[in-house]
Amino acid sequence: MTVLASRKPSRLAPWEERPSPVGRLGKGSLITLIVVVILGPLYTILLTSLSSAATVNRAGGLVLVPEGITFEAYEQIFSDTVVSRAILVSTGVTVVGTLISAGVSILGAYSLSRPGSFLHRPLLFSVLLMFVFFPGIIPVYLMVSGLGLKDSYWSLILPTAVSAFNVVVLRSFFMSIPGEVLDSARIDGAGEFRILWRIVLPMSKAVTAVVAMFYAVGYWNAWFNAMLYIDDTRKWPLALILRQYVVDSNPLPSATAGVTGDAPPTLAIKMAIVVIAVIPALIIYPFVQRHFTKGVIVGAVKG
Repeated sequence: MTVLASRKPSRLAPWEERPSPVGRLGKGSLITLIVVVILGPLYTILLTSLSSAATVNRAGGLVLVPEGITFEAYEQIFSDTVVSRAILVSTGVTVVGTLISAGVSILGAYSLSRPGSFLHRPLLFSVLLMFVFFPGIIPVYLMVSGLGLKDSYWSLILPTAVSAFNVVVLRSFFMSIPGEVLDSARIDGAGEFRILWRIVLPMSKAVTAVVAMFYAVGYWNAWFNAMLYIDDTRKWPLALILRQYVVDSNPLPSATAGVTGDAPPTLAIKMAIVVIAVIPALIIYPFVQRHFTKGVIVGAVKG
């Protein structure tokens, strides 16, 4: 008893100790620096897109100090049929592609998570093989052309409809669901589709939301498939417009047609296109961010 009474309490682990004032100041400074580095470029891009030609000329490029706000660049963009149609194309491809990709990935992952499913081992081996081997651009291009998908919206969806990484993450999460829960549903007469819809998916909202966001952001930002398979400029998505006009500085077919007088500067139009391309991800991410740790890390480790 004397030995136990005289024993000093063990020290806390370093990460459990209360940070010192200097440590708190350092953490606050680091977080502030990270926020400035992330939000600084976004602030500059947004401010430049809302600036007039005179403001951009005085700044000599990107605007850092506001001198009045004008929406001329956005009015020019939305009055331009090329950009407006590209926004509609990107929206349609993103919505349809996300639904198809998420649906196919969920069905495939659920079947691969059941050990006794049809062709379980060969299909699982094929999915894992996709991590190592990819057919390459030329075979995929020949396949798309042979199927008659050239210059079709489906060429923007089907070649990248399924991601092996997302299927594996979903499968791992589905395997972490207790088998007793699924067995009890089968005893009650539920089929596999009903089990998936009524039991598995409600328990997997986190990983499903994260995977759906991965697909949505991928479709929205995809431009390479459009450059390969789409020759009709009226079917270009916004990401390809962004690359052709902003990155490569190629003129849009109708960007300057009939524009006279105080037209918005080219740099402001470019930054406005960047803002429009970034807005969807900024809107979606806050609603899905809370699911990231549970959805991806837990889904990738378990199973």
